[in-house]
Amino acid sequence: MVDMAEKEIFDLEVKFDNAEVVDPDFDPPAKMGNPYIEVTEEKKEAAQLLKSKAMDAVLEGKLNEAIDRLTEAIVLNPKSAILFASRATVFVKLKKPNAANRDADAALKIDPHLAKAYKALGMSRALLGLWEIAASDLHEASKLDFDEETSTLLKKVEANARKIEEHWEKHEQLCKEREIRKAEIERQRLAQEAKVASDLKDGEVIVIKSVGELNAKLKAATELSRLAIIYFTAKWCGPCRHISPKYEALAAKYPKAVFLKVDIEEVKDATHLLNVRSIPCFYLSQNGVIVGQGLNISLHSLEQQIAHHAR
Repeated sequence: MVDMAEKEIFDLEVKFDNAEVVDPDFDPPAKMGNPYIEVTEEKKEAAQLLKSKAMDAVLEGKLNEAIDRLTEAIVLNPKSAILFASRATVFVKLKKPNAANRDADAALKIDPHLAKAYKALGMSRALLGLWEIAASDLHEASKLDFDEETSTLLKKVEANARKIEEHWEKHEQLCKEREIRKAEIERQRLAQEAKVASDLKDGEVIVIKSVGELNAKLKAATELSRLAIIYFTAKWCGPCRHISPKYEALAAKYPKAVFLKVDIEEVKDATHLLNVRSIPCFYLSQNGVIVGQGLNISLHSLEQQIAHHAR
């Protein structure tokens, strides 16, 4: 996914010709008539006369008067697609795209192949900046009945629609590239985690040979959010000989904890890290912090600490 900051920057790259785009209109819907009434020949003739008066009003620039005459005509003959399409066209001139949409939709329900209705619908949607669907409507209008006005508007609308298409193509490409990068980062993380985990030898006691190795194992345990137990011992330590086999059994029982074993004679510098003064002793480290320790403690007490911190 693209984060919001990137999306906002991306949106700014799209420059539209918005000179004629207007805010939506929310006037109460104009009268649509009763589609179930009987339309007599007399009503049709009266409606046609009102339509002619409306067109004269349009020529005189009296657009609201034209709407009134067409509304009267629609009430008389609500089954006429051309009357709805004509009123839709006047609503477009009045910059009322929502009203025009309603009338164009009504016209197309009556006559799905009326070019004038598709033209009005495309023009109203262009006023709202809905370039892609406006282009589709105007294409349909041109196929049904080509005229120069529709062709000119279609060229402008198509230019903006193409910008949207190109924008989303870039957007999708950016998303794909980000997903590829995320997948690669995750693959590398999992590979690194697997390598670190294999170095920690699940279920086994790791015998430390140097201070550097001790630090490396503790760091690896921290990276995997695992509990690390450091057991300080020596070959000459009698109690240690008794503890060591049981320590190995604990390692097998808690395979996701890291069990380290340090011989203080072989890795003398390690005792300075934790100020070890006596053995056998244990230190529990989690996320780089000592969370528990014990000197000459029982294995039962040690296991209790391990079980508590390894949850």
